Amino acid sequence: MNKAIIGKKLGMTQVFLNDGTMVPVTVIQAGPCTVTQVKTVERDGYGAIQLGFDEVSEKKLNNPQRGHLKAGGVNVRRLHEFKLENCSLKVGDKVTCDAFAEGDFVDVTGVTKGHGFTGVIKRWNQHRLKETHGVGPVHREVGSMGPISSPSRVMPGKNLPGHYGVEQVTVLNLSVVKVDKERGVLLVKGAVPGAKNGIVYVRNAVKK
Repeated sequence: MNKAIIGKKLGMTQVFLNDGTMVPVTVIQAGPCTVTQVKTVERDGYGAIQLGFDEVSEKKLNNPQRGHLKAGGVNVRRLHEFKLENCSLKVGDKVTCDAFAEGDFVDVTGVTKGHGFTGVIKRWNQHRLKETHGVGPVHREVGSMGPISSPSRVMPGKNLPGHYGVEQVTVLNLSVVKVDKERGVLLVKGAVPGAKNGIVYVRNAVKK
């Protein structure tokens, strides 16, 4: 059965395996999540489940949200849909971190850190201009944009300064190093997108 859960990135640390190898891991508070909706091929055209995460008081939700969550019996801030095959979950069921096991491979999706308006060196890893006479006064600018005569315009796709970060990124095939059911956390090998306390979506690896 496919597995998925919503979590919160708590930060990074390191653990030592039995053979003494040090492994950098990301600590993810995985769940508990509640199934708030189940979609079927007959009714919706595809099969999926909707999970709810981060419980809040009822007064912080509007009427449409309360009506949608009434069947699941919870009041949550975060909702996310996962397309899972051969899933036996029903509305109101709980999904916790023990749905995963050590050695599982997962895909983690998150929103990257925002860096604001940045130049081409930080945003696209371009080289700076030569720091010699006749080049300045700016040595970290874009540089040549293209020919003057034809086509006399900047071609689409040119790497330019702009907003850097705050985009959805999925990291594939990360292994689960440890599952701590008491604390409700997953230790995933490597780094995942986003800042601390950012929401991440974990599901079993689709390419493994």
